[in-house]
Amino acid sequence: MSENKKIKVLFRHRSMEMGGVEKVILSMLNNLNPEKFDITVYLNLNQGELRNEFPKHVQKIYMTEGKEGFSKNPLIHKLQLIRRRIKLSRAMKDQKFSDRILGNKKFDIEIAPTYTTFSSVINSSNKASKKIGWFHSEINIPAMKPLVPDILHNFPQFDHMIYCSQKIKDLMHQCYPDLQYPSESVVINAIPIEEIKKKAEEKIEPLPQGPVFVSVGRLHSRKGYHKLIDAHKKLIDEGFKHSIMVIGSGEEMKNLTDQIQTNNVQDSFILTGNRMNPYPYIKNADYFILPSESEAWPLVIAEALILQKPIIATDTGDVGIMIKDRETGYLIKYDTNEMYEAMKTFLTDTELTSRIKKNLETIESQFDNQKIFNAVEGIIEDLYQG
Repeated sequence: MSENKKIKVLFRHRSMEMGGVEKVILSMLNNLNPEKFDITVYLNLNQGELRNEFPKHVQKIYMTEGKEGFSKNPLIHKLQLIRRRIKLSRAMKDQKFSDRILGNKKFDIEIAPTYTTFSSVINSSNKASKKIGWFHSEINIPAMKPLVPDILHNFPQFDHMIYCSQKIKDLMHQCYPDLQYPSESVVINAIPIEEIKKKAEEKIEPLPQGPVFVSVGRLHSRKGYHKLIDAHKKLIDEGFKHSIMVIGSGEEMKNLTDQIQTNNVQDSFILTGNRMNPYPYIKNADYFILPSESEAWPLVIAEALILQKPIIATDTGDVGIMIKDRETGYLIKYDTNEMYEAMKTFLTDTELTSRIKKNLETIESQFDNQKIFNAVEGIIEDLYQG
């Protein structure tokens, strides 16, 4: 396909903090055929640990600087925040403002990789472009309730909706059977297997003594880390020596830090903050744990499986499809006592953990990345030609 015949694709996203959606975006950008697609990413904020990780053939454009580009001077910093807020507000009200930042380039396809950019894609001034939405969330969880009206308003206006799991699609239809749905596909998240294994070899500081559970995720209330602290405290009080490391940052950092100190477990429950490369921590830990209230198709579970780590995870979203209970992991309910019992089992039942490790030796065969990238390319090409 010649340069002027390439399909012009625009991804709109807020910023590039470390997260599952951001990793999915990077995976797509690195693997969609550059001979077929002329790809641009438009960020509201040039912000986040992954903001400079785009492949060279992808053009990155941003509305305004992120916090990393701000002055350390408090007064200048405050002025920069005010200026940024004004600019973002103006862009939301006037699409022509965004058009100018994009050089008034017209795109064939516009993609919202998560519901947070549904409105900006649907309200694009380019009415001729085909619109693709990507949906990763369980629509019925309490945290989604304030967002539902806007999601339901935008859903029927897309030309195609991609769900990251069959369960997410089914749940959407069960909750809103009368909604006018666009054409739909289920495309699970791709796993960069060789990259994960290579990055996992990077040298890191020694992990704490004793059995170590590691978790990777944003510090958000629905990730369940407050329950995990309580389960950990109970085990420590009963003499089960172990440590937990949580890799990630977020709005719950202070609350969780306070809870850790109140429980006097600051030496054994460690919040590391974000790490550009979390894989060596997963590889060098004894176990992985995901205590979330809500997930869709969590990329981090696939990453832990690839690194052959016995996993404890809440049976939410498609986790129960990714993990076979007591064979390739241990499924639990979103409950403090179940977390406690599962960790206690891992700490005491070596026969179970050995069997899980043995079963994980051939786990790679369940991931077919090329099929995933081909599916997305097919969706984009079909819309363009239609």
